[in-house]
Amino acid sequence: MKNYKRLNLDEREEISRMLAQKYSLNQIARLLDRHVSTISREVLVGSCNKYTYRAGKAQRRAERNASKRKKDKRILNNQTALWIYIVKKLRKKKWSPKQIAEELKKDYPDNMAMHIAPETIYTYIYVLPRGSLKKELTSCLRQNRKRRHKQSRGVKMERNIEDMLSIEERPKEVEDRIVPGHWEGDLIIGKYNRSALGTLVERTTRTTILVPLKNREAETVAKSFAKEVKKLPKQMKLSMTYDQGREMAKHKLFTNITGIKVYFAHPRSPWERGTNENTNGLIRQFFPKGTDFNKVSRYEVKKVQDLLNGRPRAALNFQKPYEVFNQLINSNAVALNIGD
Repeated sequence: MKNYKRLNLDEREEISRMLAQKYSLNQIARLLDRHVSTISREVLVGSCNKYTYRAGKAQRRAERNASKRKKDKRILNNQTALWIYIVKKLRKKKWSPKQIAEELKKDYPDNMAMHIAPETIYTYIYVLPRGSLKKELTSCLRQNRKRRHKQSRGVKMERNIEDMLSIEERPKEVEDRIVPGHWEGDLIIGKYNRSALGTLVERTTRTTILVPLKNREAETVAKSFAKEVKKLPKQMKLSMTYDQGREMAKHKLFTNITGIKVYFAHPRSPWERGTNENTNGLIRQFFPKGTDFNKVSRYEVKKVQDLLNGRPRAALNFQKPYEVFNQLINSNAVALNIGD
């Protein structure tokens, strides 16, 4: 396979000339011995089209981009301590470039040489030559999906759960996120739908509790969730919002054990549990689709829980969930206890 070479000025002038003569993109690609996707990308980049494309403008844009790539690479090539810091956060904690950049400001407030833009981190990683380092670091980045696949939880959404409380009956204070202690719950389904991991997220602090499950039976889920939630301080046990999956059919058992009322979102309305949906996406970075949770130890699950709660979050002004959680409950001299 021949190495890819970027388009040069002569090729761009040929593209511009042939477009003016009504050549198709396929014809241009064939005459320049280029892939048609290369020509298409070149013509359409920068809000251009086949009628407005100009070689000179395209060349200047390409030179600016090349200069930026080289600049970004030089910054980290010359800053060994900065690069070591970034790689450590990526490898060990799976932090995003944005989280790393904000943490650098906290750790080195007066050292501008240790400050960097998130986009510079992304650019440097992606311009690394192909190899094991690039593969490893890109795998540490959060995977952005083009779409979210509809998740089936083994029950038609039209089937009502007995004695369920609608989200419309939930206290108004929950929506405002002013009062902590309101949770959202869900399951992440494992390989072949044969295993699952429970997830609970507190709406105000974004504190996450991961719940190992032996199976997806409603009674097992209710008792396992209750076992974890019982460790929380009283003021952090106010309500939980869930979807209408059958695994929460024993919600009254959960309420009897914990004193926490469960409210159910409307069918096919994941935005009503947006905090949990977003957190599940973060968890998938550690447990991707196809994970068999029956083979994941409790230690591994709780390690990921600690990593999530120790991440700076944009929604918290880049404070960490466990810091915000402890700030709230320490005002009443209560210690955080959601681990093992």
